[in-house]
Amino acid sequence: MSGRTDSDAEPAIAEADEPDGHDDDVEEARRARWTAAGTGGLLCLAGCAAALLRLTGSAPVLVPAAYALGAAVCALAAVLGARGRTRRALWLLVAGTAVMAIGDQFD
Repeated sequence: MSGRTDSDAEPAIAEADEPDGHDDDVEEARRARWTAAGTGGLLCLAGCAAALLRLTGSAPVLVPAAYALGAAVCALAAVLGARGRTRRALWLLVAGTAVMAIGDQFD
């Protein structure tokens, strides 16, 4: 009576039967990094262009400075997004865009 009975046997789980979402997660993370980096770079370029255009006009000095500061924050967001810190990059993109929008109100 030292042998195993059928009630003692644990069910074997085949690894192929379990869904593997690892590849989807990796692809989603890669897409989020590219999106954060691309959006940050695009907003950085837009902020720099707006700062240069406002600098050559008759706007107060605070306006191009706000655009330049917002562009710098968006550039930092692009770097963080490329390194995988997408949540922080998103908040920095929001903050950088808000700085540019608030700076535009001084015109």
